[in-house]
Amino acid sequence: MSEQNTAAQTEPKAKNTRTLVGKVVSDKRNKTITVQIERRTKHELYGKIVARSSKYHAHDENGEYKMGDVVEIAETRPISKTKSWVVTRLVQKAIVV
Repeated sequence: MSEQNTAAQTEPKAKNTRTLVGKVVSDKRNKTITVQIERRTKHELYGKIVARSSKYHAHDENGEYKMGDVVEIAETRPISKTKSWVVTRLVQKAIVV
């Protein structure tokens, strides 16, 4: 029983970090991309399903994500005045026409 307690104490606890999936709408800045998150919610009064969107600035260290890519971002400590998110992975590459 003491072995189980020591093993549980040495493992770091899993952090509950917020993650969102959205589309890159701007990659003009150095090491920063703008990600638009779209969600569908029910209107409070009329009950119609409406699309809501939010834009987040995310840190992209290597500048590898381009416009149109679908990426996953995770909340982190504030990096700058408007940037509190970091890109964790590429979900889908943009389709080039």
